[in-house]
Amino acid sequence: MKIISYNVNGLRSALSKGLLDWVREAAPDVLCLQEIKAGREPLDVSGFEALGYYAYLHPAAKPGYSGVATFSKHKPNNIAVGCGTECYDCEGRVLRVDFDEFSVLNTYMPSGTSGPERQAFKVEWLHFFRQYVRDLRPTLPPLVIVGDFNCCQRELDLHNPKANQNSTGFTPEERRWFADFLADGFTDSFRHHHGDAGGHYSWWTYRAGARARNVGWRLDHLLVDDALQPRVASAGLLPDVMHSDHCPAVVELQ
Repeated sequence: MKIISYNVNGLRSALSKGLLDWVREAAPDVLCLQEIKAGREPLDVSGFEALGYYAYLHPAAKPGYSGVATFSKHKPNNIAVGCGTECYDCEGRVLRVDFDEFSVLNTYMPSGTSGPERQAFKVEWLHFFRQYVRDLRPTLPPLVIVGDFNCCQRELDLHNPKANQNSTGFTPEERRWFADFLADGFTDSFRHHHGDAGGHYSWWTYRAGARARNVGWRLDHLLVDDALQPRVASAGLLPDVMHSDHCPAVVELQ
């Protein structure tokens, strides 16, 4: 079972850059997209359906903003759109699909980069999300939580940690939250597979040739319930896939 998470920074834009050709070749069983940026007209997902995917979307109410989509080769037992809290659901932050042996929760977390008010919103979201997941777990198969977390966990996860100790995405509070979240019983599939390897990033600013110089951050994560850890066959990032300022992250479960 191959699960891929990808912040496409606008689904229409990514499709115009050949996203469907790449999906055909990569052939994930479950594809989770973030920042789909739906407009006033519905997004066209017929290309995914033609490849054999069931399509589920949770766009934001605001056109051209946020939103998540999940495409699955296997029909889920259940689909949960949103998390039941309006201030987050209007931004299209959460979409979950449930299968027999596990559930895949697709999330696009707030960035907090537009100022103190949004950073405060992000921190509130982080604590809400942790409790939301705690409440879900007793009722579901083991969770695989994927998406753009807009947070780095450790200094290994960004190119210049010393200069970014208090930057949004790497504040002490966000790092503590990530450590606590993992301690609740989740495994970072990338670190499980790659150990302390550095220089692996999933987002690069468009400025100053950052991607070519690999000056980036690892913001996109695939976390698996500890119960699924023995089934992680491989995990990684695909930096050569370029439809966005992010790259896909992938995990394969046996």
